[in-house]
Amino acid sequence: MRAHRVSDIAEQSGLSSATVDRVLHGRPGASPRAVRAVEQAVAELDRQARSVRLGARSLVVDVVMQAPARFSDAVRTAVESQLGAVGPTAVRARFDLRESGDVVDLLAALDRVGRRGRTSDGVVLKAPSDPAVGRAVDDLAARGIPTVTLVTDVESSRVAYVGLDNRAAGRTAAHLVALGTRPTTGVVLASVSRSAFTGEGERLRAFVAGLREDAPGLEVVTPAEADGLDRPTREAVTTALRGLQAPVRAVYSAGGGNRAILAALAAAGERPATFVAHDLDEDNLELLRTGAIDLVLHHDLRADARAALRQLLRHHGLEPGAPTSVPAGVQVVTRHNVPGRLGPR
Repeated sequence: MRAHRVSDIAEQSGLSSATVDRVLHGRPGASPRAVRAVEQAVAELDRQARSVRLGARSLVVDVVMQAPARFSDAVRTAVESQLGAVGPTAVRARFDLRESGDVVDLLAALDRVGRRGRTSDGVVLKAPSDPAVGRAVDDLAARGIPTVTLVTDVESSRVAYVGLDNRAAGRTAAHLVALGTRPTTGVVLASVSRSAFTGEGERLRAFVAGLREDAPGLEVVTPAEADGLDRPTREAVTTALRGLQAPVRAVYSAGGGNRAILAALAAAGERPATFVAHDLDEDNLELLRTGAIDLVLHHDLRADARAALRQLLRHHGLEPGAPTSVPAGVQVVTRHNVPGRLGPR
């Protein structure tokens, strides 16, 4: 393990200094879970030290997310890539990532921020828009900890929203489906991971409204919500396909789980003409390159991460200006125009 101060590892991992010391020196009394937490904390500190030279003053940012691992891993990579790119102040990030769970778990994670000796200078949050989550963000603000919401907003006293312009994305998806679907009658499968995420709800509502204008003969069918996780998504799509009276002409996947969606379609003998997805994660890049999906609505997570960190710096007066929301424009990507840094290796 790389040498870091015990106090830094404890702060990064959320463990006590005594527990960290036991793990580092191989003394008995540390659980396997504590050993894994220390190893992960050291790895995170190693990666971040390569990106930024930690000086006497640094900000500690907590990234709290509920999202499938394929997306939260991409966000982690994006955030860590920007730690040394946001100005003279050093920034360190901690990550609390979960694929699913109830609001109670998320509230507990937010309540831990800035407590038990773990200094926090801000939160980057992707969470469902639940009133209790909004109150938790308000509580953080009352404790002097600002929150920036990422890719999906929460009604609260957050200082800024950073991420895709979701209404524009939904309308763009409707336009693309209408252009690429012939005949213009039949079913469009439109899936979200969870409509409680404001961003996905906005995408779906804008998509339905746009399709009603551009291709009124297409019927939108929405499978049950499954957090974008593969197995429950396949089951939800399989159930939605049963009993359809018309063929599936197109798919708009606003929430992920695209391998599962494709598997359910293939098992049902459905071959839609157009498949529009979101985000250039590793799964979607492969599906796009192989032609399994046609179009991806993309926004640069690295730019989002940089913008989110800058709003927190602004809040603390370490960068000029007040925090402001930064909605990102949507880029339509096919297998022919994958951005260079994501292209064939």
